[in-house]
Amino acid sequence: MPESRLEKIEILLDRFGHYAVESFHYIALFIIGCMVAWSGVHTVLEILTVKQYASIDDILLLFIYLELGAMVGIYFKTNHMPVRFLIYVAITALTRLLISDIQHDHKADLDQILITGAILILALAILVVRFASWHYPSVIRDKHHEKPLASDATPRPQDDELA
Repeated sequence: MPESRLEKIEILLDRFGHYAVESFHYIALFIIGCMVAWSGVHTVLEILTVKQYASIDDILLLFIYLELGAMVGIYFKTNHMPVRFLIYVAITALTRLLISDIQHDHKADLDQILITGAILILALAILVVRFASWHYPSVIRDKHHEKPLASDATPRPQDDELA
């Protein structure tokens, strides 16, 4: 009898721990999403009021905010973080750095070659990730409406909504 009481307490604590972690996860994700949205709004307001025009740096910064917002939205929807979006953010950030470097220095140097090489490597990484997701799809579905595949069905790339 005492063993079953301990098992019940353990199950109850496991359930509480699960809900506590999920709650923290959603609260933190919501805060991150709000921060991204606020940063985007602040940047747009600064462009419209202080600068009166958007530079290429500002536009690329808005693209970074867009990708971060998309990552948060996809994470809310599927509970999975697509690696591709992180790579897109990195490419956009490096492109922004490259353009800023060219605008300010007006000369070719080794830094530009290194940044361009890093962008190329990241683009190849996206190619590898896309190839892998096409040939080995994970078949991620909405976490609240998960439908199992039929026993004789094979996951197809078009079933992977993050591919």
